[in-house]
Amino acid sequence: LDPSTGREIMKVSSVNELQKRMFDIPSESLLYHARRNDISRWLYSRAMFPIADVIRQHRFNTLAEAPAAKRLFFDLIVKYRKMKNRGVVAEFRKDRFDYYSNFARIGQGSLGGKGRGLAFIDSIIKKHPECDNFQGVSISIPRTVVLCTDIFDEFMADNDLYPLALSAAPDEEILEAFLKGKLPQRVRDDLMALTDVVDRPLAVRSSSLLEDSHYQPFAGVYSTYMIPHVDQREQMHRLLTDAIKGVYASVFFAESKAYMSATSNVIDQEKMAVIIQEVVGKEYDGYYFPSFSGVGRSLNYYPLGDELPEEGVAEVAVGLGKYIVDGGRALRFSPRHPSKVLQTSTLDLALRDTQRELLCMNLRNTEGEFKVDDGSNLNRMSIQDFKHTDALRYLVSTFDINDGMLRDSAEGPGRKVVTFANVLRDDVFPMAEAINFMLTTGQQAMQRPVEIEFAGNVDATSGLKGRIYWLQIRPIIDRKEDVDEALLALPKEQLILRSNTALGHGTTDNVTHILYVRPESFSSLRNPEVAREIAALNKSMVDSDTGYILIGPGRWGSSDSALGIPVRWADIANARLIVETALHNYRIEPSQGTHFFQNLTSFGVGYFTVNPFGSDDFFDVEYLDGLPAVYETDTLRMVELPSPITIGIDGKKGIGVVVKP
Repeated sequence: LDPSTGREIMKVSSVNELQKRMFDIPSESLLYHARRNDISRWLYSRAMFPIADVIRQHRFNTLAEAPAAKRLFFDLIVKYRKMKNRGVVAEFRKDRFDYYSNFARIGQGSLGGKGRGLAFIDSIIKKHPECDNFQGVSISIPRTVVLCTDIFDEFMADNDLYPLALSAAPDEEILEAFLKGKLPQRVRDDLMALTDVVDRPLAVRSSSLLEDSHYQPFAGVYSTYMIPHVDQREQMHRLLTDAIKGVYASVFFAESKAYMSATSNVIDQEKMAVIIQEVVGKEYDGYYFPSFSGVGRSLNYYPLGDELPEEGVAEVAVGLGKYIVDGGRALRFSPRHPSKVLQTSTLDLALRDTQRELLCMNLRNTEGEFKVDDGSNLNRMSIQDFKHTDALRYLVSTFDINDGMLRDSAEGPGRKVVTFANVLRDDVFPMAEAINFMLTTGQQAMQRPVEIEFAGNVDATSGLKGRIYWLQIRPIIDRKEDVDEALLALPKEQLILRSNTALGHGTTDNVTHILYVRPESFSSLRNPEVAREIAALNKSMVDSDTGYILIGPGRWGSSDSALGIPVRWADIANARLIVETALHNYRIEPSQGTHFFQNLTSFGVGYFTVNPFGSDDFFDVEYLDGLPAVYETDTLRMVELPSPITIGIDGKKGIGVVVKP
């Protein structure tokens, strides 16, 4: 009301409408109603007691206070709506979904595996209010809408797509047919309303019934399309609907069918939900990407130094997370030991083993021709391409070639090296602490070890240090996860090797070859020569696709040939297990595979340190000597066993064995 005339100025019928029109209310009218407690009474009548209590207690006495009061009331409503929506997957309503909405669904079917995971994360965050300000950063999920599985069923039936989809037609033909199909009209209307609200690029992800199952590893089987934000709403709507249809089509691509067959699932029983989610990131010179993205696991099967397996491990990279999924060079660290990063422990390792490229979305590519390759509009760019922007601040160090030093700053000339030094060592941004929080609370909530995905923006210019978005959680799935305790307890007579300092995890039973350095003729002076001999042998093993166990004294891969055989990773790439041993006259401090640690972890290769002096480590070289050799010189010997040998590693306990056939 206008207090001077009593005339009605405007009418609001919901909290959502009050929020939208708060700054349109004349100051005189707001002061009049606030003094009479009209606003708090109106909120009480709608059972919104927490926000009504705060507004009732707020003393608003002069017109000069009106702008601050409007901002306070607006922020209270936003916070209340976020609190009420958190942990709840609301039904999408065109008239209610706005910039402050967080999680909604279209349809009545299942959310699928990833959708359930996001709902689970949202419920965890709701129970932990500290996520709103976790040591100066916020932890949340991105704005998300899920198309439930019933929309998929309706789309498939309306467009009669099953006959072609289940046939042996090429992927391109299947995709073309799906793109010609039409989504239900009510869904298209909802998606148009959604495009009016979003102001960032969108990721359209699969969320099938089988994905992120507790029993089968289905992550990454189907497509994820990323689309830029464009101002023309019809074009944005077309990009979004085509991306959804592309995800639906990916269920029936040849690779998906092969995976279904391999996991004994029936493809026509698969149901697909779709997650539409804002892409975390910022724009830099026409390219869009987050400051960092990464994955974390609450179990670390390759702990180094004083790290413990149960303390977890994370891998982070600058840019979009698909870079890590596709095998890019990420930075690996334990969240509880963030200052101890192997890759940046020496200048040589930092220059050799850190990220050189990042993955980003090309915002200039707005045509949106959808292809079977869901990464066709993503670009791999050099880290150096962004050194003149603000994108890399706090994430890179600068190599000064003049004095051969790495300076923990993005300023100045020189090559930029992705070290995350300011974040991990200097606490500019609590990334390690936040990852540890997500892993710990996620494991507690799920009651078993978990792996997570996340992305974030470092932004010291806002009130917070930045934001972290928790993108996914799933139980750790590893088909070779369980290691038989009886295997690890076998007596020495049944073993070739036993190590109490073993890295890796799981059971391998498809190896028949062992290549070992002959202890009786070993001389460190010949190590470079032996490295060349091993490289030639490894090439033949690669050509025949034959894995083997590699055993030898000292540190494998050492650049100092006095400490071990100076092989490179390419020289031993087909080894399934690498073993460093000690001799009576040659006992070198173990390396734990640090010279090619990234490759060990990426390919899941086991690494044993065997020191039979003063421990119950064991190496039965006499057994190997008694077998006929398939290759033999005065320095090396390779044997082929009559049947596959079993390698068992319990990464939680650090125990590994190789069992005689």
